[in-house]
Amino acid sequence: MRLTQRLLLQSTVVATLLVITILGVVEWRVRHRLDLASQAQATATQPVDEDAANAALLSAIRHDVAIASGFALVIALLLARVLARNVTRPMEELRDMARDLAGGDLTARPSRSISGGEVGQLADSLRQVAEQMETRLWEMQSEEALLVALTESLNEGIVAVDARKRVVRVNQTGRQLLDLTQPVPFAATELPQESQLQEALQLVLSGAPPIIREIHLRGRTVALTVRALSGGGAVLAMYDLTQVRRLETVRSDFVANVSHELRTPLTIIGGFVETLQDDDVPLDLRRQFLGMAEANVQRMQRIVDDLLDLSRIESGGWRPAPVELDVPEVAADVFGPLELRARDKGVKLLVEFAPDASRVLCDPTAAGQILSNLAENALRHTTTGSVTIFTGREGAGVWIGVRDTGSGIPAEHLPRIFERFYRADPGRSREAGGTGLGLSIVRHLAEAHNGKVKAESTVGVGTTIAVWLPTPTAINS
Repeated sequence: MRLTQRLLLQSTVVATLLVITILGVVEWRVRHRLDLASQAQATATQPVDEDAANAALLSAIRHDVAIASGFALVIALLLARVLARNVTRPMEELRDMARDLAGGDLTARPSRSISGGEVGQLADSLRQVAEQMETRLWEMQSEEALLVALTESLNEGIVAVDARKRVVRVNQTGRQLLDLTQPVPFAATELPQESQLQEALQLVLSGAPPIIREIHLRGRTVALTVRALSGGGAVLAMYDLTQVRRLETVRSDFVANVSHELRTPLTIIGGFVETLQDDDVPLDLRRQFLGMAEANVQRMQRIVDDLLDLSRIESGGWRPAPVELDVPEVAADVFGPLELRARDKGVKLLVEFAPDASRVLCDPTAAGQILSNLAENALRHTTTGSVTIFTGREGAGVWIGVRDTGSGIPAEHLPRIFERFYRADPGRSREAGGTGLGLSIVRHLAEAHNGKVKAESTVGVGTTIAVWLPTPTAINS
């Protein structure tokens, strides 16, 4: 039943009851008054003034009508309240539900007892609205979670700025690149005041097309892209190019170094070949030139071999096969080929092995190459004194190193001696026959075994270079 029909029916019922009550009470009171008047006339000894009696009766009837009307009105009000309560209760319930929805409680629902008519239709409509809002909110939350997961998984820093120039979203990479700690939203003016970044942002916010540029930000090289958003604002995408640019520099330096290292022996060999084409060159001089050309060919061969070894290690093409090794045995194998050269230079080859540091877990070939490169490098730069292979325990591993009494390395060069082709004294190193790759190979071999390297040196006193490798007991534990 519709609300208007229900209200009309209830009003009709109340009005009918009101009329019936008044008429019933009045009729009863009038009859009662008439009976009293008839009895009074029958018992009266003197004549009764009819006009006065009628006036008194009329006044009494009016009084009775007034009382009946009041009584009927009270009953009607009580009945109307009861009937109105049936109408207002569902309306109040729907009002409370609408307030809950407006307050964010999307679980609010009208009771199933509200049905039929306009109120029932309103309850059904509110129920559908609440369900749609809850579904939409869940979809929005899912989309928000997906968006956050996507932006946080990017290697790029993402910063979103709305039309009011407030930063409303920034991922963790963006916070790291820009050194941001404050929660969003915050003013775009709190972004780093790097001129190129701020200029690009302001231009795009003013309607400029997308801007792509490379900037320097807090000591980093960053690729910056700024694009406008359709609803106003802009999004900044930043990619840290620092490592890429460093690798490009390393590659460029590597090509230059390789070219330089190979050009020198090739130039020497080319000169000897050109000279030997002359038939008038004496036999002794010819043999001398050929010997020098052979030495330079061997030098190039060593450079190529070291480059191939370094490439295999860096690319992962070579993987160590660690076994338990006895360090004194490896040292004996390394010193064997160097004894004649050391004797000719007057340099002693010594060993110092700590009692608790004689065994390591290492690939046999790698262990030999590590000690061989260190020993040959030490002997190459030592003209008097000694070259010592030593060991020492530290933590769960053992330091294996070579100590010499050579010329030493200046402190400013020590941090870079493990770089490829780096030489503290380039001319002297080449004259001694070094390729500039030995220490770089040592570092990579150590890292392949989860080890590390260190170097200490004092000019005029000597140099100590050591590699830390794990022991068998540490691996087993």
